[in-house]
Amino acid sequence: MAHPRMYDESNALIKRLRETCLAFPAVFEKEAWGECTFRVTGGKMFAMTDSNHHNSGHLAVWVMAPPTVQETLIRSMPERFFNPPYVGVKGWVGVRLDTSIDWDELAAILQDGYLISAPVKLASRKAPGPAKWTARPQPRVSGTQARTGPGKARTTGRPNR
Repeated sequence: MAHPRMYDESNALIKRLRETCLAFPAVFEKEAWGECTFRVTGGKMFAMTDSNHHNSGHLAVWVMAPPTVQETLIRSMPERFFNPPYVGVKGWVGVRLDTSIDWDELAAILQDGYLISAPVKLASRKAPGPAKWTARPQPRVSGTQARTGPGKARTTGRPNR
């Protein structure tokens, strides 16, 4: 049974998050668990929306993060950053979108998640950041379509080299 859609397609914060994520090379959006997820072709998911997911009471994005970043961000600003359910134990960090947002900081956090999840060949490209890339946003994919593209996803815990 499919999950009901949790996010509001017309929400300006979701739209801006989508633009930021889809500006990275080879990224596509796939709806899963009723939320927007952002994935790298040939890699894996690096970000997911939290639109009051399991009655969390907020609008946020969960982002794959390098080691120690989650703890550092949560300690620095617990009103903006949190340990998300399910993926928090793997180091992901939750970033609230319904509070004051520093979009440059969020883009940098998303870029870290993107680089961790991207295949080595793609991640090794010198990338200035999503706002400066000229890649066009990739199409969104429904939850029932298979991922396409070359390469295999990296296994959890395996560092990029």
